[in-house]
Formats: sequence, C-alpha cells, structure tokens
Amino acid sequence: MADNIIRLFQTTTSSFFLFGPRGTGKSTWLKKQYPVSIYIDLLDDKLYRKLLARPESLNDIILGRKNEKIVIIDGIQKVPELLSVVHKLIEEYKSFQFILTGSSSRKLKRAGVDLLGGRAILKKMYPFTAAELGNDFSINNALLYGLIPLIYQSKDKEDALAAYINLYLKEEVHAEGLVRNISSFARFLEIMSFSHGQIINYSEIARECQVKRHLVEEYTNILEDLLIAYRISPFFKRAKRILVKSSKFYFFDSGIFNTLRPKGSLDSPSEIGGAALEGLVLHHLIAWLEYGKRHGSVYFWQTKSGNEVDFVVYGNNDFYGIEVKHSKSIRKKDLHGLKAFKEDYPEAKVVLLYMGDQQLLIDSILCVPCTSFLVSLHKDKNPLFL
Repeated sequence: MADNIIRLFQTTTSSFFLFGPRGTGKSTWLKKQYPVSIYIDLLDDKLYRKLLARPESLNDIILGRKNEKIVIIDGIQKVPELLSVVHKLIEEYKSFQFILTGSSSRKLKRAGVDLLGGRAILKKMYPFTAAELGNDFSINNALLYGLIPLIYQSKDKEDALAAYINLYLKEEVHAEGLVRNISSFARFLEIMSFSHGQIINYSEIARECQVKRHLVEEYTNILEDLLIAYRISPFFKRAKRILVKSSKFYFFDSGIFNTLRPKGSLDSPSEIGGAALEGLVLHHLIAWLEYGKRHGSVYFWQTKSGNEVDFVVYGNNDFYGIEVKHSKSIRKKDLHGLKAFKEDYPEAKVVLLYMGDQQLLIDSILCVPCTSFLVSLHKDKNPLFL
C-alpha cells in the first residue's frame, strides 16, 4: 500500500513539514521515499530523552553525518524545542533538506512553528483514497471501517479502531497534558459523534457533556489540532439569501465516526450511513485539493429556509456544489438544494452523489454513483472537474 501513497503524494526538494493523523503512513512513506537519510525517530525513548534534555545535541548528530543531505525528524511535536535548532541549521547549511513529521500541531503552535520563518512548507497526508486503492476499494467497507492505512491493513478492524482511539486518548491527549479530565474528554468524543455532519451547537453539546461551553470549544480545538476532525465553514461569497453562520463538524475518518457513535434500536441505519458517507466524501475532497495543489477549500451552503448543499469546493480554478445522498435511488426533492444553489451561482458545476450504479441526468443535474466518483477523483482525471 505504500506504493499507492507514493503514486499520489507529491515530493519536493525543499524542507517541509509533513502532518497527518497517526497511522496514515507518514513514516512508511518517508522510509521508502528516502531510504538514505539521517532518520531521527522521537518514538525511540533513549533518543527522545536525550534531545528533550539537550535539543542542541541535534547539531552533533547531523554534523557527524554531513554527507547525508536529507534529515527526517519523525514526531517533531514531541520535542518542539528542536525547531529552533533546525531553523539555525537551515540558515547555516543550505544543502540540507529537513522533513519534519507530526500528528499534532498543538505543541508546535505553542512553541512557535513560525520559527522556521517560511523556510519549510506544510504538506499533509490523509487516509487512503479510493483512487489509491483502485479495484481494492469497497465503499461499504470504507463506511464501516474507514481508510486509515493502519486500520485498513489490520485483520481485526473493529479491535484496531478501538485500540486506535484509546491510543489517542492515552498518548496524544493524556500523556501530553492537553486536558485535565480524560474521562470528560472521552465523554465529549462520544457526544461529538452525534454532531458528525451537523452544524455545531456548542451550548447543546456542553449540556450533554455537563461541562462549560468554553471547555467544549477548547476540546473541539484539540480535535482539530490532533488532526482527527474538520470544521468546515458556510459559503458566503456573493450571498443572495439568508444563510446559517455556524460551522459543520466532521471526524476525519468514517471508521472513527462509526466506532465512537453509540448505536441502538432507535437509530436509523440510513441516518448513520448518510453521515458516514458525507465524511468519506469530505475526506476525499480535502485530500484531492491537497495532493493536487489546487489552492481551494471546502465549504457548505445552507439557507435559513432549509435549502442546503453538503459541500462547496471553491478556489482559483474550482467552483462546485456537491450533494451526497445515502440512497440507491433519487427523488425530485433530493435536487432542491442544488437547484437553488445553481440559481444563485450559475457559473458553478453541480453534482449529486448517490449509492446507485447508474450515471443519470435529472433536471439538468448530473447524478453520479459515489464509488465511481471517488475512484476517479485523482488530480485532474475526474471529468467533472476539468
């Protein structure tokens, strides 16, 4: 599977940060892409303690191997003080390329990631995409278990997902001291699973969690800093209608959402499946924009009167409205939001994604099977985005 990631992920000769949630294949990709390098693994306890106590000793390690020009520091968030040392080395030795990986931006923000002064660009790695997996992609499996490489390659995906969440709670949240009460944060994660694909209501979530509103906002910030959640903003450009103003929330992977979301006899499978499908599409759109360097963002559009479009992709060369339906057939009312959006933005391309197997044109709106859309969403190969 590492070969698939290499095929889609663009390399560079400049120094760069490579961020992504745990288990997305950063280390695997780097070791294969840069087999000859100075590899500093901060998960190595002995090396971690040494650099934590004396960050400047990084100079000795690197200058002792000056013939190797690529330096990889895996897990930079564990010792953010190394950034000032890296900054100095970049200034003094122009020939080095530094690659700094991280699964959390929170401690780096506190330490001042800007210490590198723009000398290292930011790149991100995401779970697998359907285009990477090709014929191995199963949308039903993706909705249930997600596409995190670590989970995807596991024999027992349910246990692996549970262990993955516990790992984040133990190592990323508790061990790093991000929250004081780990049990309240665990409760918050469960409650937030009901907000996946929904407009965030902080006050209501706070009541459910029995904590203060500001703490819910802080917890949500932590999820974003840990790279395991997205907040997408409403699309306001040239607005002609009264629109909602709050953001929507999504976990970064449908398997994580499914594992966190409590289920019972009163839950509608289509409701849970619909939220999972939206999250899966969002992950693909964000990865497509990042890997293709398209300089755009994903929004949503929702009017006070109830018309909505799940995703609006807007950038220098992109303007699309995308509605996602977890059904094998299409009803006329499923197209209402896209029609309203097209009235306000006639220059936008609109498409409805659904779980059927036929590409249709209904009332001038293209309706595309979700699987074929996702599999073809690779750089500029998707005909919808040409």
